[in-house]
Amino acid sequence: MSLGIPEKITALLFDLDGVLTSTAVLHRQAWRQTFEAMGQPFSEQDYLAHVDGKPRYDGVRGFLTSRGLTPSEDEVRRIGDQKNDLVNAIIDEQGITPYPASVTYLEAARAAGFPIGVVTSSANALRVLRAGNLLDYVDALVDGNVIIASNLRGKPAPDSFVEGARRLKTAPENAAVYEDALAGVKAGRDGGFGFVVGVDRGHQADALQAHGADVVVDELDELLS
Repeated sequence: MSLGIPEKITALLFDLDGVLTSTAVLHRQAWRQTFEAMGQPFSEQDYLAHVDGKPRYDGVRGFLTSRGLTPSEDEVRRIGDQKNDLVNAIIDEQGITPYPASVTYLEAARAAGFPIGVVTSSANALRVLRAGNLLDYVDALVDGNVIIASNLRGKPAPDSFVEGARRLKTAPENAAVYEDALAGVKAGRDGGFGFVVGVDRGHQADALQAHGADVVVDELDELLS
Protein backbone atom coordinates (compact mmCIF):
# COMPACT_ATOMS: atom_id res chain seq x y z
CA MET A 1 0.00 0.00 0.00
CA SER A 2 1.31 3.44 -0.95
CA LEU A 3 1.49 6.03 1.82
CA GLY A 4 1.33 8.92 -0.65
CA ILE A 5 4.90 10.06 0.03
CA PRO A 6 8.03 10.35 -2.14
CA GLU A 7 10.34 7.33 -2.45
CA LYS A 8 13.15 9.17 -0.66
CA ILE A 9 11.16 9.23 2.58
CA THR A 10 12.35 6.67 5.12
CA ALA A 11 10.81 7.94 8.39
CA LEU A 12 7.59 9.65 9.49
CA LEU A 13 7.15 12.40 12.08
CA PHE A 14 3.63 13.20 13.33
CA ASP A 15 2.32 16.04 15.41
CA LEU A 16 -0.05 14.73 18.08
CA ASP A 17 -2.90 17.11 18.94
CA GLY A 18 -5.02 17.65 15.84
CA VAL A 19 -3.17 15.13 13.68
CA LEU A 20 -3.42 11.83 15.54
CA THR A 21 -5.91 12.77 18.26
CA SER A 22 -8.77 15.20 18.64
CA THR A 23 -7.15 16.70 21.73
CA ALA A 24 -6.54 19.95 19.85
CA VAL A 25 -10.22 20.68 20.48
CA LEU A 26 -9.66 20.14 24.21
CA HIS A 27 -6.59 22.38 24.20
CA ARG A 28 -8.56 25.10 22.42
CA GLN A 29 -11.31 24.81 25.04
CA ALA A 30 -8.79 25.09 27.88
CA TRP A 31 -7.05 28.10 26.33
CA ARG A 32 -10.39 29.86 25.83
CA GLN A 33 -11.49 29.27 29.42
CA THR A 34 -8.11 30.40 30.76
CA PHE A 35 -7.96 33.65 28.80
CA GLU A 36 -11.64 34.51 29.16
CA ALA A 37 -11.29 34.14 32.94
CA MET A 38 -8.78 37.01 32.58
CA GLY A 39 -11.32 39.10 30.67
CA GLN A 40 -9.65 38.41 27.31
CA PRO A 41 -12.01 37.09 24.60
CA PHE A 42 -10.37 34.20 22.75
CA SER A 43 -11.54 33.08 19.28
CA GLU A 44 -10.68 30.12 17.09
CA GLN A 45 -8.63 32.50 14.94
CA ASP A 46 -6.69 33.55 18.05
CA TYR A 47 -5.96 29.88 18.71
CA LEU A 48 -4.74 29.25 15.18
CA ALA A 49 -2.68 32.44 14.95
CA HIS A 50 -1.07 32.63 18.38
CA VAL A 51 -1.22 29.30 20.19
CA ASP A 52 -1.69 26.27 17.93
CA GLY A 53 1.37 24.03 17.78
CA LYS A 54 3.55 26.22 19.97
CA PRO A 55 4.99 25.48 23.42
CA ARG A 56 2.60 26.46 26.17
CA TYR A 57 4.45 29.51 27.48
CA ASP A 58 5.11 30.78 23.95
CA GLY A 59 1.36 30.58 23.36
CA VAL A 60 0.67 32.71 26.44
CA ARG A 61 3.20 35.33 25.35
CA GLY A 62 1.99 35.33 21.76
CA PHE A 63 -1.67 35.82 22.58
CA LEU A 64 -1.19 38.46 25.29
CA THR A 65 1.30 40.36 23.14
CA SER A 66 -1.32 40.44 20.38
CA ARG A 67 -3.55 42.22 22.89
CA GLY A 68 -0.90 44.82 23.65
CA LEU A 69 0.02 43.26 26.98
CA THR A 70 3.52 42.49 28.25
CA PRO A 71 3.29 39.81 30.94
CA SER A 72 6.16 39.02 33.29
CA GLU A 73 7.76 35.59 33.12
CA ASP A 74 6.07 34.68 36.41
CA GLU A 75 2.71 35.64 34.91
CA VAL A 76 3.42 33.65 31.74
CA ARG A 77 4.23 30.54 33.75
CA ARG A 78 1.26 30.96 36.09
CA ILE A 79 -1.18 31.35 33.20
CA GLY A 80 0.39 28.52 31.23
CA ASP A 81 0.30 26.18 34.22
CA GLN A 82 -3.34 27.07 34.88
CA LYS A 83 -4.15 26.15 31.31
CA ASN A 84 -2.26 22.86 31.64
CA ASP A 85 -4.13 21.93 34.82
CA LEU A 86 -7.40 22.75 33.07
CA VAL A 87 -6.67 20.69 29.96
CA ASN A 88 -5.74 17.72 32.14
CA ALA A 89 -9.07 18.04 33.95
CA ILE A 90 -10.88 18.20 30.60
CA ILE A 91 -9.01 15.11 29.37
CA ASP A 92 -10.01 13.26 32.55
CA GLU A 93 -13.64 14.23 31.97
CA GLN A 94 -13.93 13.77 28.21
CA GLY A 95 -11.24 11.19 27.40
CA ILE A 96 -9.01 10.83 24.32
CA THR A 97 -10.27 9.91 20.86
CA PRO A 98 -7.76 9.20 18.08
CA TYR A 99 -8.89 10.07 14.57
CA PRO A 100 -9.87 6.73 12.97
CA ALA A 101 -8.33 7.76 9.64
CA SER A 102 -5.06 8.57 11.39
CA VAL A 103 -5.01 5.16 13.07
CA THR A 104 -5.58 3.57 9.68
CA TYR A 105 -2.60 5.50 8.33
CA LEU A 106 -0.40 4.55 11.30
CA GLU A 107 -1.31 0.91 10.76
CA ALA A 108 -0.35 1.16 7.10
CA ALA A 109 2.91 2.90 7.96
CA ARG A 110 3.77 0.25 10.53
CA ALA A 111 2.92 -2.54 8.09
CA ALA A 112 5.21 -0.92 5.51
CA GLY A 113 8.07 -0.85 8.00
CA PHE A 114 8.44 2.91 8.47
CA PRO A 115 9.84 4.15 11.80
CA ILE A 116 7.37 6.55 13.41
CA GLY A 117 8.04 9.55 15.60
CA VAL A 118 5.69 11.91 17.42
CA VAL A 119 6.83 15.53 17.75
CA THR A 120 4.59 17.73 19.87
CA SER A 121 4.81 20.82 22.03
CA SER A 122 2.53 19.17 24.59
CA ALA A 123 3.98 18.11 27.92
CA ASN A 124 1.13 15.58 28.26
CA ALA A 125 2.00 13.50 25.22
CA LEU A 126 2.73 10.20 26.97
CA ARG A 127 -0.55 10.38 28.81
CA VAL A 128 -2.47 11.17 25.61
CA LEU A 129 -0.73 8.42 23.62
CA ARG A 130 -1.48 5.84 26.31
CA ALA A 131 -5.10 6.96 26.68
CA GLY A 132 -5.57 6.82 22.92
CA ASN A 133 -3.90 3.38 22.61
CA LEU A 134 -1.32 4.83 20.25
CA LEU A 135 1.92 4.32 22.16
CA ASP A 136 2.75 1.01 20.48
CA TYR A 137 3.05 2.80 17.13
CA VAL A 138 5.66 5.27 18.40
CA ASP A 139 9.40 4.62 18.03
CA ALA A 140 10.52 8.09 19.15
CA LEU A 141 8.85 10.88 21.09
CA VAL A 142 9.88 14.53 21.27
CA ASP A 143 7.43 16.36 23.53
CA GLY A 144 7.31 19.54 25.56
CA ASN A 145 9.39 17.96 28.30
CA VAL A 146 12.16 17.03 25.85
CA ILE A 147 12.03 20.49 24.29
CA ILE A 148 12.65 22.11 27.67
CA ALA A 149 15.24 19.58 28.89
CA SER A 150 17.20 19.76 25.62
CA ASN A 151 16.87 23.55 25.35
CA LEU A 152 15.26 23.28 21.93
CA ARG A 153 13.35 26.11 20.32
CA GLY A 154 9.66 25.32 19.95
CA LYS A 155 7.69 25.40 16.70
CA PRO A 156 7.75 27.31 14.34
CA ALA A 157 11.51 26.70 14.77
CA PRO A 158 12.41 23.29 13.30
CA ASP A 159 14.47 22.09 16.29
CA SER A 160 11.97 19.57 17.67
CA PHE A 161 11.40 17.92 14.29
CA VAL A 162 15.16 17.80 13.68
CA GLU A 163 15.54 16.05 17.04
CA GLY A 164 12.77 13.64 16.07
CA ALA A 165 14.58 12.76 12.84
CA ARG A 166 17.83 12.28 14.77
CA ARG A 167 16.12 9.86 17.15
CA LEU A 168 14.83 7.88 14.17
CA LYS A 169 18.37 7.89 12.74
CA THR A 170 17.42 9.67 9.54
CA ALA A 171 18.20 13.02 7.93
CA PRO A 172 15.46 15.65 7.69
CA GLU A 173 15.46 15.43 3.88
CA ASN A 174 14.46 11.76 4.21
CA ALA A 175 11.67 12.33 6.72
CA ALA A 176 8.04 13.38 6.26
CA VAL A 177 6.27 15.76 8.64
CA TYR A 178 2.52 15.60 9.32
CA GLU A 179 1.08 18.77 10.87
CA ASP A 180 -2.21 20.60 11.35
CA ALA A 181 -0.71 23.82 12.78
CA LEU A 182 0.73 26.63 10.69
CA ALA A 183 3.68 26.82 13.09
CA GLY A 184 4.36 23.12 12.62
CA VAL A 185 4.13 23.22 8.85
CA LYS A 186 6.55 26.14 8.80
CA ALA A 187 8.90 24.19 11.06
CA GLY A 188 8.85 21.28 8.66
CA ARG A 189 9.55 23.47 5.66
CA ASP A 190 12.25 25.55 7.36
CA GLY A 191 13.94 22.39 8.63
CA GLY A 192 14.41 21.08 5.11
CA PHE A 193 12.19 18.04 5.57
CA GLY A 194 11.60 15.93 2.51
CA PHE A 195 7.81 16.08 2.54
CA VAL A 196 5.36 18.14 4.58
CA VAL A 197 1.73 17.07 4.90
CA GLY A 198 -0.77 19.66 6.12
CA VAL A 199 -3.84 18.26 7.87
CA ASP A 200 -6.67 20.76 7.60
CA ARG A 201 -8.60 20.73 10.87
CA GLY A 202 -9.27 24.47 10.91
CA HIS A 203 -10.49 25.34 7.41
CA GLN A 204 -7.08 26.81 6.56
CA ALA A 205 -5.91 24.76 3.57
CA ASP A 206 -4.60 27.81 1.71
CA ALA A 207 -2.67 28.99 4.75
CA LEU A 208 -1.15 25.54 5.27
CA GLN A 209 0.07 25.55 1.68
CA ALA A 210 1.38 29.09 2.03
CA HIS A 211 3.38 28.04 5.11
CA GLY A 212 5.02 25.20 3.20
CA ALA A 213 2.80 22.12 3.01
CA ASP A 214 3.50 19.96 -0.06
CA VAL A 215 0.01 18.52 0.14
CA VAL A 216 -3.06 19.28 2.27
CA VAL A 217 -5.63 16.66 3.29
CA ASP A 218 -8.65 16.60 5.56
CA GLU A 219 -7.81 13.09 6.83
CA LEU A 220 -4.57 11.11 6.62
CA ASP A 221 -6.14 8.09 4.95
CA GLU A 222 -6.69 10.24 1.86
CA LEU A 223 -2.98 9.66 1.20
CA LEU A 224 -3.41 5.89 0.96
CA SER A 225 -3.84 4.24 -2.40
